[in-house]
Amino acid sequence: MYNSQPDKEIVISIHGLYKSFDECPVLQGINMEVYKSENVIVLGPSGSGKSVLIKLIAGLLKPEAGSVKVMGKEVGKLDKRELMGLRTKIGFSFQGSALYDSMTVYENMEFALVRQFKNMHGGEVRKTIREMLEAIGLGNAKNKMPSELSGGQKKRIGIARTLILRPEIMLYDEPTAGLDPVTSGGINDLINEVQIKNKTTSIIITHDLTCAKKTGDRLFIMHNGKFIKEGSFDEVFASKDERIKPFYDYNFTQ
Repeated sequence: MYNSQPDKEIVISIHGLYKSFDECPVLQGINMEVYKSENVIVLGPSGSGKSVLIKLIAGLLKPEAGSVKVMGKEVGKLDKRELMGLRTKIGFSFQGSALYDSMTVYENMEFALVRQFKNMHGGEVRKTIREMLEAIGLGNAKNKMPSELSGGQKKRIGIARTLILRPEIMLYDEPTAGLDPVTSGGINDLINEVQIKNKTTSIIITHDLTCAKKTGDRLFIMHNGKFIKEGSFDEVFASKDERIKPFYDYNFTQ
């Protein structure tokens, strides 16, 4: 299910995508197009295949059938060198932030930056890190260890460590999970700032409908490994489909 928009540049194109684990079907014929500079939300129950989908997009898993094209390249057909090259253009924000516990915030940022841009000199590295930390409101946290950060700060640092590599595509896996409403709002603002400032194309996996409403240009609802509805937030939740209504009720009527 997808509505093609021929006047827009397609960055991610998925057709007839299937994936199973131990003969248990997870994705069952996914179709999706994501356009340049848009934020796409993927909603669905736990175990419906949302995280598997973005791992297939990043080439961390291989599909059983169907195609995944990212920036015009068939991900499943790339050799190791080509896949590594593509991944330099994709930022992956993990649910757990994935910071190195033994490194300070600055060292976490530096490690990612120097590994990607091997010719960047020390002064430029320091300037880039300082500007990124200031941009997310954590300029005074550079010498802190991850254990000294709050959950929201870890999320922001984890996203910033990815953004500092200047990806063209961002894949967010539950960016507001486990955060209080105020901190979640800050993460939503950051996602929107990234889209506006960097023209980044993003897929956001979330259970948080406030996040979906605040950041999503389009929403895809996943159920039993298939997309059952696509559209704007209002279009999706105007549906009478009994598989969709519980999402809204859980988030907004508790």
